[in-house]
Amino acid sequence: MSLFLRLAIGFVLLILICGGLATVSAWHQTRDKVDELFDTQQMLFAKRLIALDPTSLHEVTLPKTKSILRHHRGDQDDDALAFAIFSAEGQPLLNDGENGRDLQFDYRRDGFTDGRLRGDKDSWRLLWLTSADKRYRVVVGQEWEYRDDMTRDLALSSLLPWLIAIPLMLLFLLALVWFELRPLKQLTTKLHQRAPDDATPLSEARLPKEVKPLVAALNGLFSRMAELVQRERRFTSDAAHELRSPLAALRVQSEVIQLADDDEAMRKRALQQLDSGIVRATRLVDQLLTLSRVEADDLRSEFQPVALAPLLQNLLAEHFPQAEQQHIELAFNGHAEPVMNGHPLLLSLLVRNLLDNALRYSPAGSTVQIQLDQRAIIVEDNGAGVSEEQLARLGERFWRPPGQAQSGSGLGLSIVKNIAQLHGIRLVFSHAAQGGLRVTLSW
Repeated sequence: MSLFLRLAIGFVLLILICGGLATVSAWHQTRDKVDELFDTQQMLFAKRLIALDPTSLHEVTLPKTKSILRHHRGDQDDDALAFAIFSAEGQPLLNDGENGRDLQFDYRRDGFTDGRLRGDKDSWRLLWLTSADKRYRVVVGQEWEYRDDMTRDLALSSLLPWLIAIPLMLLFLLALVWFELRPLKQLTTKLHQRAPDDATPLSEARLPKEVKPLVAALNGLFSRMAELVQRERRFTSDAAHELRSPLAALRVQSEVIQLADDDEAMRKRALQQLDSGIVRATRLVDQLLTLSRVEADDLRSEFQPVALAPLLQNLLAEHFPQAEQQHIELAFNGHAEPVMNGHPLLLSLLVRNLLDNALRYSPAGSTVQIQLDQRAIIVEDNGAGVSEEQLARLGERFWRPPGQAQSGSGLGLSIVKNIAQLHGIRLVFSHAAQGGLRVTLSW
């Protein structure tokens, strides 16, 4: 069910319930006021009559009031009031000449009672009063139906403007709701027509204040989704591009093995090349997956305090066999024991890639130094180094300085750059004092 239909049904039900309660309340209040008014009128009329001397008026013929009113363009209801005066014994002495002639003597006590006229089934409200000398009894009556009709007419006259205004108000209210919901309908249409990778933010013009946070959240979601789609496309493109050469090389070595026949030297060399190609392809796939995970996932929820001194010492011990094999000295200079809030595995991967990069591109007999300060980690080698132009491009995906003899994919420093960015670490590449590469991580 649409929001407009639910609001329309809700408004109609609310108006009907409130209108019904207001009508019942108005009816009862009007009825109470009408009864109070006519009871007062009856009491005043009866007091006036009780002050008269009926013995001097019993032969007087009262005029027909209806004929007088018609002559003077007036109007009167037969049941407005009727009166009669009786003796203490119940002998009729005087009446109004109309309904008063049918009032029966049925005195029980002074005050209001209910009764009927002679030959009439309608109920009347009667007021009995006794004169001070106890000689006369006055009765003033009014038909209950007359009061009910008066109550209905007064209630309807007060409710009629509302009965006319409420439907019009409801129509205008529904029209206003429909008009105010138009921006939401337009927003729905735009969402239906939107491309999956469209990062264009939705316009917040003419939107209600309560809807703007939702649109802002949707715009943020669209931006993140577009970045995710872009990363997936880039990853697919990079993987397809970078894996094409290693897989082609593996295929060539496989064909060489098949063609080697009895040439054991050729077969052995091809197997070595095949094994080396598998290692390179495995390393490339591992780096691609690692880079994709670092770029795609927000791992800040997994951050925890990490002691950097033990982490660096463990990584140096891990790389010591490789350094010894390449005749490279590893030097550690740490005078502080900082604790950093971060992801332990990613921080280990960051430093591991820097150490691996320094060992791969440093010549035999050189030194790789790691310095740990309270707010920084510095990895420095004394290799061949790079030019200023190449220094500015370090960290780009799949970019390696030209003329490198070592194999690689150009993803190691890209992974370092993304991990540093995730942890809010400032990464700076510069020239070392002895011509090598100096990498500074500061926070």
